[in-house]
Amino acid sequence: MKSVTLKKSRDYSILHRHPWVFSGAIESSNEDIKSGDTVEVLDSKGSRLGFGSYSKSSQIRVRMLSFGAEAKVPDENFIVSRVAEAVGRRASFFGDGETNAVRLINAESDGLPGVVADYYAGFVVCQFTSAGAEKWKQAIATALMTFAPFCLGVSERLDIDARTREGLPTEPTFTVLSGAEPPELIEIIEGPCKFLVDVRKGHKTGFYLDQRDARRVVGPFANGREVLNCFSYTGGFGLYARVAGATNVTQLDVSKDALDLAKRNEELMHICGTKMHYEAQDVFSFLRTCRDQGRQFDMIILDPPKFAHSKSQVMKASRGYKDINLLAMKLLRPDGILASFSCSGAIDMPLFEKILASAADDSGHAFQVVAMTGQPVDHPVDLSFPEGRYLKGLVLRRVS
Repeated sequence: MKSVTLKKSRDYSILHRHPWVFSGAIESSNEDIKSGDTVEVLDSKGSRLGFGSYSKSSQIRVRMLSFGAEAKVPDENFIVSRVAEAVGRRASFFGDGETNAVRLINAESDGLPGVVADYYAGFVVCQFTSAGAEKWKQAIATALMTFAPFCLGVSERLDIDARTREGLPTEPTFTVLSGAEPPELIEIIEGPCKFLVDVRKGHKTGFYLDQRDARRVVGPFANGREVLNCFSYTGGFGLYARVAGATNVTQLDVSKDALDLAKRNEELMHICGTKMHYEAQDVFSFLRTCRDQGRQFDMIILDPPKFAHSKSQVMKASRGYKDINLLAMKLLRPDGILASFSCSGAIDMPLFEKILASAADDSGHAFQVVAMTGQPVDHPVDLSFPEGRYLKGLVLRRVS
C-alpha cells in the first residue's frame, strides 16, 4: 500500500475527521503515487490515520475516505456501500410526493469527496471533481442505477472548473455512464411548481436544487406585491412568487437562454392573474437604471452567482455583496421585502449579516430579519467539514 506521511503536529484535523490533507502538511510520500490512487495516511510517527484518494495536481493532496487506526483499505464494495447509504438517507423524498428532484450524493458530507449526484425524475446527473472520484465513477454510476429509486439512467458532466485543479479534463461534454440518455429537457415537480431542466447545459447539474427550502420560505412573502427576481436563471423564485399571488413579477437575468426556459416554465403552470415580465440585462446595470429613474418594488430577490471562490477573494466579494444589496434596499417601497442570498462558502452567515447591516445603514432605512435560510436536508453538512456549508440567505423587511 502506498502511503503519505504527515509532518509533526499536522495530524490534528485528520484526528478530528476533517477530510482534506493539504500539500503543505505532507512530509513524505511514495514517488510512484498516481492521481486517483488510494493511499494510507500516516502521522509523523508512522501510525495509521486512515485512507484517502491522492491527487498530484491539487493543493488538497489527499481526500480522506476512512479514518482511524483500524480503518480498512477502501475498495469498490466500500464505495458502493457509501452510495447506498447516501441514497438511503434521501428515502423520504421519494415518498412524500413533494418533489421528484433531489441531491443523492453531496460529496465530502456524504463520505464521497468530489462526488455530486442529482436526481431529476428518474435521471441522475453526476459531477466528479476529484481524482479519486474520477477513478471510482463507473462503480458509482452502476451503484446509482441499483439504489436510486426508479432510476432510468446515470450521466456525467465534465464542464466543471474544479476538475482543472485536479488535473482532470474539462470540456462541454455530457456522457451517459449507465442506462438511458435523458431527454433534452426533463420536467420536474417541486411543491406547487413545475420546471423544465436542461441537464446538459444548465447551471450546476441543471437546476438549483439547493434553493428548494428558500423558494418555499420566500414565496409567500410575494402575495399582493410587485416582485423583482434578480439573477432569476430559469425563474424558480419568480414562479413561486407568482403561485403565491404576486401582482407583477419581473424575471431578470443576463442570459436570454435562461429566460426563454423561464417563460416555458411559466407556461407549464397555466396560472392567470399575475403579470410576468422578462428582462435580459446585467443585474447591476438594471438596478442602477431603476435607481436613476426612481422606480421601486415591493419585493426584491437577490440570488447571485458565487462572488468569492476562495478566502483571498472575500474582501472584493464583500464589496460586491454590499453594493448590490444597497442598490436593492434603495429600490424597496416601505414595508418592502428583500430576500438576499450568498452561495460563497468563504463568506459565512455572520459576515453576510454584517455586510447587509452595513448596506442597510448606508441606505438610510431600517430593516428586520424575518427569516433565515440555508441548505436543505439533501445537502447535508458534516460537522467536521464546515467548508460544506456554503449557502445562506436572509429575508429582510423594510420597517422605516
